[in-house]
Amino acid sequence: MEKTIALKSRDEAQALLGVNDQHLRRIREAAGVTIVARDGQLRIRGERRSVDRAYRVVAGLLASLREGQEVSASRVTAMLGASAEGADREGRTAPKRPEVPLLRAAEPKTPGQARYTEAMREHDIVFAVGPAGTGKTFLAVAQALENLRSGRVRRLVLVRPAIEAGERLGFLPGDVQAKVNPYLRPMYDALNSLLEFGQLRRLLEAEVVEICPLAYMRGRTLDDAFIILDEAQNTSGEQMKMFLTRMGLRSKIVVTGDVTQIDLPSGRSSGLVEVKGFLRDIRGIAFCYLGKEDIVRHPLVQAIVEAYESFERRGRR
Repeated sequence: MEKTIALKSRDEAQALLGVNDQHLRRIREAAGVTIVARDGQLRIRGERRSVDRAYRVVAGLLASLREGQEVSASRVTAMLGASAEGADREGRTAPKRPEVPLLRAAEPKTPGQARYTEAMREHDIVFAVGPAGTGKTFLAVAQALENLRSGRVRRLVLVRPAIEAGERLGFLPGDVQAKVNPYLRPMYDALNSLLEFGQLRRLLEAEVVEICPLAYMRGRTLDDAFIILDEAQNTSGEQMKMFLTRMGLRSKIVVTGDVTQIDLPSGRSSGLVEVKGFLRDIRGIAFCYLGKEDIVRHPLVQAIVEAYESFERRGRR
C-alpha cells in the first residue's frame, strides 16, 4: 500500500523531516514503513496498518507546522505514541473492565451542579461555563470515573491547553513533559481526591487514564473514551475545532472553562466563546452555565468573584 503527502516547499520539508532527516528516520523505524521524499511529496509504503499509522503521524505534524508550531523530537515521539493506540485497536478484543475503587462519591451540591451532572449523563458533548470553584472540572472527572466503572467507556483522556497566566513555558526547567506537567496538575488533584490511594498511578501505567496537553491531541481518533478539555477558554477557534473532531465512536466529551479568565495573547479570540454562537442548537450538545451561587470552595471565593464582577462593571461604564 502507498499513501502520499504533498509538501509546499523545501523549507517546509526540512522543518518537517528534521535535521539530517532525523524525524523521518524516527517515524520510519517506529511504524515499519518506507518513506521517500521526492518531487515535493512524501511517499509512504508498506503494510496497510503501518502506512495508516505513519500517515496519521506525518499529517498531524505537518498540520502543526503549518500553524506555526515547531516539529520537535518530543512532539514526534508523542504523535507516534498516540498513533500506536489507533493501530492497536484493530483486531483487538475488548479488554476486561478496569477496577476503579473510589475513595468517595461526588454528588452535586447546588441546583446548577445537578443540571450539569444530568446534562453529562444525557448528552455526548457538554460545555460547562462558569467561574472558579463551581465544580466544573471536579464533577466532569467524577462523571468520567462513573462511566469508566460502568463499562460505558474504556479510558479517560484529560486535556488542558498549556497557556500560562503571566509566565512562559520556555523559562521553566526540564524537557517538554516537565514543562507542561504544572499545567496538568489540577487534573491530577481532581482524580486523587476521588480515587483510593495509589489507584491513579495504576490507571496511568495501564493507560486507562491519560493526561496530556492539548497540542498532543492532533491526529488522534478516540473511541470508547470520556474526554475532558479543561480551561477551554484558553483555546483558539482552530484548537477547539481540532479537539472536538478527535471524538470517536461511543465517546463523550466535556469542555469546561471560565470566559472571564482568558489568558490568550491579545487579539486572539477564545474558541470557547466562539462555539456558543453556532453549536448550541445541535442535537446531542448541551451548554451549562454555572454562577457564583454554585461556588463550593471557601466562602471567601464567592465574595471575591462578586467583588471582581462589581469592579469590572464599574470599569465598563
